[in-house]
Amino acid sequence: MLTIRELTYSAIVLRIFLAILLGGVIGMERGMKNRPAGLRTYMLVCLGACMVMLTNQYVYQVYGIGDPVRMGAQVISGIGFLGVGTIIVTSRNQIKGLTTAAGLWASACIGLSLGIGLYEAAIIGAVCIFLILTLLNEMDFKMRRNTKQLDTYIELKDNVPLRSFFDFILTNAFEPSNFQMQTEGIFDPRIIAFNVTLKSHDKNHDEIIRCLRDMPGIAYIEEL
Repeated sequence: MLTIRELTYSAIVLRIFLAILLGGVIGMERGMKNRPAGLRTYMLVCLGACMVMLTNQYVYQVYGIGDPVRMGAQVISGIGFLGVGTIIVTSRNQIKGLTTAAGLWASACIGLSLGIGLYEAAIIGAVCIFLILTLLNEMDFKMRRNTKQLDTYIELKDNVPLRSFFDFILTNAFEPSNFQMQTEGIFDPRIIAFNVTLKSHDKNHDEIIRCLRDMPGIAYIEEL
């Protein structure tokens, strides 16, 4: 057991293999959902972090200089630049890619653990990350479906005044907030587009959507 903790050829091969394997397991889930960062990206991030720690450990043991964790600390901060590339703010101010960015950061941490020889933590951590991305996704979806607050993007047609919209939602006991007009991508001057958060005390997610679709003059509605 001590042999795989030391910097031997067999330990190096094992750590690199596990980094590719565990990074691929996490990345497979993201790739199947067609996310910006998929299988290869997660593999490379985990492998790269592992290589950094291997190099750091080699320099410290062979030359007796440096801090054994300094290079690893740079990976943690540097992976943020890669994560930013997966986060997208749409024209409707909807933020996407946060889970993918967090997964990349966690994958780098798995690689660092493997690179230093902390196999148990890396394997357990990778299993936990995979379960969070797969099993808890359904739970998160159900929680959002049962919420009584909804962030929406709405388009009103035929010059329907905003006053009519607010009269309608107030009549149905909705509490509006975070109202923001949208002009990007709207080429028809008769269309009024905006984002608004609606809260109801007696209607759930689906009931709010159905109620809004019954309003005359709504051309398009989308949950954000």
